[in-house]
Amino acid sequence: MLIALIVLCVLVVIAVIFLWSTYNRLILLRNRMKEAWSDIDVLLKRRYDLIPNLVEVVKGYAAHEKSTLEAVIKARNMAMSASNKTIEEQAKSENFLSGTLKSLFALSENYPDLKANVNFLELQRELVDTENKIQSSRRFYNTNVLALNTKIEMFPSNIIANFFNFEKGQFFNLENEEERKAVKVSF
Repeated sequence: MLIALIVLCVLVVIAVIFLWSTYNRLILLRNRMKEAWSDIDVLLKRRYDLIPNLVEVVKGYAAHEKSTLEAVIKARNMAMSASNKTIEEQAKSENFLSGTLKSLFALSENYPDLKANVNFLELQRELVDTENKIQSSRRFYNTNVLALNTKIEMFPSNIIANFFNFEKGQFFNLENEEERKAVKVSF
């Protein structure tokens, strides 16, 4: 009888330790995902701040390319307004913005003076650096989402995740094959 009580106590302690460690691991993974999203958000805001300066520099050289410049500003505004929407909607608007930025840089190829302008080159360098950081942050975020989603789906942690209502994270992906293609610019 005493042995059965000891075994029962040991099993209860093991179950409590398992519950405690699994719950804390899920919290850790969820917080890492949120932190990674915060990093993306900071970089997106930096990009939003750089774009108007870049457009102003280009305006002086390419005044008759108004439609391209307006498309970039429209895409920026759309991306900024999507920042309080779902990750899927924000990813779509950010991908559209990236495409319009490609067309802006392609536009500069037709203006040798613009390509040589120090302000333009510095803004372009900063924007390219920010784009690279955004891509890196997206990968980091998606890695954290994968870790959380895997933990939520795997047995036996899925029991605890379901009991405490942990939700799977959304990946920050390209929407479709069209968005994976380079933007074609012709003049």
